[in-house]
Amino acid sequence: MKKGGPRGAGKKGRESGSGEVWELRLYVAGQTPKSMAAFANLTKLCDTHLMGRYKIEVIDLLQNPQLAEGDQIVAIPTLVRKLPEPLRKIVGDLSNTERVLVGLQLRPAGSCEQGDQV
Repeated sequence: MKKGGPRGAGKKGRESGSGEVWELRLYVAGQTPKSMAAFANLTKLCDTHLMGRYKIEVIDLLQNPQLAEGDQIVAIPTLVRKLPEPLRKIVGDLSNTERVLVGLQLRPAGSCEQGDQV
């Protein structure tokens, strides 16, 4: 699992309307299967929907537990969208693509299946 740094820099994206860079922070606890799945799912989603307009920072709370307090992390893995504002959080392995797209506000809420929550 790669940690920190920009991903996909230099490409232009088609979705979400603007050229702003999305700053995403993924909180994990070591390289567990759920943490690895969350990172892989997030990378795939970003490559598809934010094409080159995103940065992923991975925070391993086993190495830096004090960093959980800043974003009020109570469960892991947790994805935090820092930019664009407003701040958004999604808990889980990010395997439900529709739920993640709605949670990140890349897709309108009406496109999620009933019973899904962000």
